[in-house]
Amino acid sequence: INAEYMGFKDCDCAILCGAFPRKQGMERKDLLNRNAAIFKEQGLAIGAVAKKDIKVLVVGNPANTNAMLLQKFSGLPTDQVTAMTRLDHNRARNMLARKIGGGLTGQEIKNLIIWGNHSPTMYPDVRHATINGKPAREVVGDDSYLENDFITEVGQRGGTVIKTRGSSSATSAARGALDHVRDWFLGNPDEWVSMGVWSDGSRYGIPEGVIYSMPCNAVGGGKYVPVEGLTIDEFSKKKMDITTQELLEEREMALQALAYQSHL
Repeated sequence: INAEYMGFKDCDCAILCGAFPRKQGMERKDLLNRNAAIFKEQGLAIGAVAKKDIKVLVVGNPANTNAMLLQKFSGLPTDQVTAMTRLDHNRARNMLARKIGGGLTGQEIKNLIIWGNHSPTMYPDVRHATINGKPAREVVGDDSYLENDFITEVGQRGGTVIKTRGSSSATSAARGALDHVRDWFLGNPDEWVSMGVWSDGSRYGIPEGVIYSMPCNAVGGGKYVPVEGLTIDEFSKKKMDITTQELLEEREMALQALAYQSHL
């Protein structure tokens, strides 16, 4: 048994950060090709030697599609593999807090949603969010900002960090992973949170077979329940469709890359 398999032996929880890092100027396709083989191998290892009820959080980008591949090759139940969009969730809350001012820290903002992919196509949605119990859109009072600059700034924050640091974010990503795993295992009864989870095709027009960020109730014990029955207006649907299409394209590219590599 090799070292990679030994690392996952009897593992209860895995946080997978070990993706090939995105560098400045890299195309997303290049990143997909580099990481497809990595997450196939990690999936095979986890499926072979980890505990059968292991919970897996994929942090390494492209996180949603890496998580999809890992689930496919590990054979784990779909609800045991997630991708991190809590980093984006936290960033969006903090940006709103700075926009509003008045000493807000971001913790007062509840039920914000990150829909879709952990990429610039993600859709940060405040239509159901509250700030100190009041509707967020009313508190912000600037729908033009919320439907334009806010969405762009949240979606491109990762790229901005890379341009500034020359590499991806470190501390904020670690914080996002900590928040995700804590709520997944210990629960968060105060609000729903954004998690990249397997879509079974039954919610919000999201197709089956992609890992898609959506609002989830973290009930603890390694369980989550996607939030049902939210009203999706036309603006939101268009934004969600864009990020859905990107995830479908990523899935196809990643599977094609693996098929090509297997014939080398």
